[in-house]
Amino acid sequence: MATLIMYYSQGGTTDLIAKTLAKHLDASLVRIHDLKNRDGFKNRFIASISAFRESKTDIIPAKVDLTNYDTIYIGSPTWAGNPTPAIITIIDRCNFTGKDVVLFATMDTTHGDSNIERLEEKVKMRGARVIESFTLATKGKSPEKIVTDTEAIIEMKDLKMYKR
Repeated sequence: MATLIMYYSQGGTTDLIAKTLAKHLDASLVRIHDLKNRDGFKNRFIASISAFRESKTDIIPAKVDLTNYDTIYIGSPTWAGNPTPAIITIIDRCNFTGKDVVLFATMDTTHGDSNIERLEEKVKMRGARVIESFTLATKGKSPEKIVTDTEAIIEMKDLKMYKR
């Protein structure tokens, strides 16, 4: 069995964290793409409302087969204190029964914990066992600092222990 990192990233910081995790944990990556335009002030405002309401969205891939994975990482930026619509949509389309899940949330400054709490509720309803979670504030950080912070979390939380 193997490890999968499933994530959504709009601005690139969650993508950087997911790729850093994959490199250090020998994990596969699946980036979830939201087909709605989330760029610009108006669209970001609407996206925040959608996240707050847990609205579904059109995504690619539409579903992810988790059969060959025993550990799944799920990563989402924090929008209005919640996971993104793309991540809510993919969680609702996957079967996490018997899977160990590690959750991570990125945020500008705050509310990552509420994002993690909601992610945990959602994946547990789909059969997952949450074994670890973390948040990472990214505002004003260089890509190098984000990578360094992610590597520190890998060591501090001993995430290599969950590699198979």
